[in-house]
Amino acid sequence: MKEIGLRLALGLLWLLHWLPLPWLAALAHRLGGLLYRVAGSRRKVGLRNLALCFPDMPPAERETLLKQHFRWLTQSLLDRAVLWWASPERIRSLIQVEGDIELAERVYQTEGRATMWLCPHFVGLDVAGAAILLCQARPGASIYQAQSHPLMDKLMKRGRLRFGDAQIFPRSDSVKPLLRAIKEGRGFFNLPDMDFGSKDAAFVPFFGVPAATLLAPSRMARMLNMVVQPVITELLPSGQGWRVRFLPALHDFPTSDAEADAAHMNRFIEHEILKQPAQYLWVHRRFKTRPPGQSRFY
Repeated sequence: MKEIGLRLALGLLWLLHWLPLPWLAALAHRLGGLLYRVAGSRRKVGLRNLALCFPDMPPAERETLLKQHFRWLTQSLLDRAVLWWASPERIRSLIQVEGDIELAERVYQTEGRATMWLCPHFVGLDVAGAAILLCQARPGASIYQAQSHPLMDKLMKRGRLRFGDAQIFPRSDSVKPLLRAIKEGRGFFNLPDMDFGSKDAAFVPFFGVPAATLLAPSRMARMLNMVVQPVITELLPSGQGWRVRFLPALHDFPTSDAEADAAHMNRFIEHEILKQPAQYLWVHRRFKTRPPGQSRFY
């Protein structure tokens, strides 16, 4: 029954890609309110995260913020119908690119250096990958979390590989193929702000709360002499499309102090979250891993 349910859900998602984006946004607004009510475990995680990160915000405001987040999250899920199945021309017309999207190509051609695109977990992050492949020439590479269901895994890989020259590597595999791809000149699409445990991580502040933060972005960028360019995504209101901002490369990053770099990176992400707090992925258990001796938050 689960198999049939999944296939029916994916079939419905395929049908949705024919709809105009404003229609999908209106549908997401309604479904997001329903999802907030029924997704009890994720609602609790989101409220806990907001309480930790914004302790001075009244509880009613945090609840309102999370309801807005669920609507944006639902919209990002419905938008995948367009990203996975709509024509490249339609998708390109819906993306508003701001900033220096040509940086990666330019620094590779002039300096022979690869670029790390640092893309925090805003709900529209899949749009950033599409923008990189559809709107500029530098081929990319990334790591992905393999899905437990083969059909879902196949669709996610196909959706991320359908534009341009891209390679993705399972997180569970060796890092060597990824390093080889970067050395060959590919940009690295890096999602740096999830809790993957204490291995190769440091506890540095995230909105004042110690959070297990990967040291790999700093170490990899330093080892491979990479330019590190933040890329921030935004879903525009009422289904007007998506904005992808290619920001200036980070100064003084990386340094020889990977832990200080991790703290620098978190401060940057905090700054961007405050610009659009409802679109950050609050339902992820960002503080799952705790320093020794500290009790669990979830």
